[in-house]
Amino acid sequence: MPQKPFIRAAQPDDLQAWCALWDAYCAALGATIPAAVTTGLWRRILDADHPVGCLVACGSWNEPLGFAHYILHPHTWSLQPVCYLEDLFVAPEARRLCAGRHLIERLVTMGRDHGWRRVYWHTHDGNLPGRALYDRLTERTDHVRYDIDLAST
Repeated sequence: MPQKPFIRAAQPDDLQAWCALWDAYCAALGATIPAAVTTGLWRRILDADHPVGCLVACGSWNEPLGFAHYILHPHTWSLQPVCYLEDLFVAPEARRLCAGRHLIERLVTMGRDHGWRRVYWHTHDGNLPGRALYDRLTERTDHVRYDIDLAST
């Protein structure tokens, strides 16, 4: 049976492995992210005073195999913060370790430990493998998302 991945906060030494995962994630989504944005994201992840965080799922050599980027933010309906899981990615060869599930479960544990109101995320309608996992973890909501892209207007 495969070994359960170890989940921990991203560390400065993870940069190379994280970049490879980030590049694979962006490629899977058909996105091209400028190097300056990638560098800036990594800086925010490592800044304890910034609301962006990153958990990594590691295999037996403590090498990151996947990540969860999250943003902790205030909530208007509660005084408790909420956690938005913005990006979740596990290298295809490591998915048999259930790293995505373990990353989400760690966020939920962090939320319970720190008094967050909820952890939430969005996914593409056609993300069938992801949705199969999410459907095992929680019920789907009936919210519909709308975006106005301000970068192109």
